[in-house]
Amino acid sequence: MTEIPEHLRKRAAEARAKAETEAAPAAEAAAPAADDAPQSEAASKIPAHLLERSKAAKTKAAGGAVEAAGAATPAAAGGGGVATAVAAAAPAGPVANTQRLLTVVKSGSIQDVKAVPQDKVHTWPHLLVVEFVCCLFVLAFILIFSVFVNAPLLELANFNETPNPSKAPWYFLGLQELLVLFHPMVAGVTIPGMGMFLLILAPYIDRNPSMKPEDRKFAISLQTVHLMYWAVLVMIGSFFRGPGFNFIMPWSDGLFFEF
Repeated sequence: MTEIPEHLRKRAAEARAKAETEAAPAAEAAAPAADDAPQSEAASKIPAHLLERSKAAKTKAAGGAVEAAGAATPAAAGGGGVATAVAAAAPAGPVANTQRLLTVVKSGSIQDVKAVPQDKVHTWPHLLVVEFVCCLFVLAFILIFSVFVNAPLLELANFNETPNPSKAPWYFLGLQELLVLFHPMVAGVTIPGMGMFLLILAPYIDRNPSMKPEDRKFAISLQTVHLMYWAVLVMIGSFFRGPGFNFIMPWSDGLFFEF
């Protein structure tokens, strides 16, 4: 239950004292027979339609009690039995206890929100636990991979003999694949420059501050396309290029890739 503020309690007490002061002279001047009459609208501040409704309810209740008493009297006189007196019950509800509206206040002045919900979580344990599990998974994958894949050290490089095929490190194989397909100016400058320029403009194009993936469709789609494009080029250069950097099928021609 909401606690009523102190200033509203004081205002209600002052209004009640003022109403009693204004009603005292009228009560002293009225006759004893008129005690049940309703107060005037100016003294009680009660609307006229509520006074009429209260008066009609009291009249109806009094009439019902008189009819019940009249019906019980002949039965007691003719039958000789015991007459049961039916007492009129006092009206209940809003008619019996007339209430006065003190004031109407806004909900904000009584109900105060202590904390505003935020779409954030703590670093521990939500983030660190996930990162630790991912580290364990990567470590287990590298351990199992090292057991089944032999990775011996190669002999010393001979600068008089160029290996065939001659491949760049895996992180440059995508660029080497572009050099096979396009002119060096296009493969080495234009396409990588456009990709980097789009990634630079991404925060200025998508200015949504939300951290939810479903609200960042543009940024996530751009990054996904970028990663998939580069990953496909690296896989082709690693597993589908043989001697002379020609296109081959690794399951039939062999695997020309050194880990």
